Amino acid sequence: MKGPNKSTKFPLTNYGRLCFLKNIVKNPNIIIGDYTYYDDFENVENFEKNVKYHFDFVGDKLIIGKFCMITSDVKFIMNGANHLTNSLTTYPFAIFGNGWENAMDGKSYPRKGDINIGNDVWIGYNATIMAGVTIGDGAIIATNATVIKDVNPYSIVGGNPAKEIKKRFSEDIISKLLELKWWDWDIEKITKNIQILTDNNFEKLIE
Repeated sequence: MKGPNKSTKFPLTNYGRLCFLKNIVKNPNIIIGDYTYYDDFENVENFEKNVKYHFDFVGDKLIIGKFCMITSDVKFIMNGANHLTNSLTTYPFAIFGNGWENAMDGKSYPRKGDINIGNDVWIGYNATIMAGVTIGDGAIIATNATVIKDVNPYSIVGGNPAKEIKKRFSEDIISKLLELKWWDWDIEKITKNIQILTDNNFEKLIE
């Protein structure tokens, strides 16, 4: 057994609201790892609609690793949402033209960088991830969280703005898991070890 086909759009028979996201997304600036799934209450096409302010001319990327779990109404706020913050006004005059088109000459809107989400990350219902944020491997983002800064690997964060609630494991085990990178194993090895991966005994995993 090798698990489900990573190239299928809908891995659950007769259920069209959970997809392997890599096979649904069309935007080349959204990069998704194998087996990462998205579950939507209505339609999986909502995922790209929830990647907000993602304009081609900005060129920023949403990068999501392997084996992530993304639930309905998760939103990603990209750099196209940014306005000037160190000027006398934040108003975007230039986009309206009609004598205002030169307002941004010699200036540029702030950019905070790509959104980078690691592997084995669980993002809960209606969470919001802001531009420039990196979420470490194994992290859990709670329902309704608003993530405005980087999230450490294997930590649980929640709230608005999101704050760390606790670590999932000891620092020693986290370090070993990050070194092990089980998500990069071939699928046969992962399948062979799923009973251990769904347990909490790290020593069994390294035997």
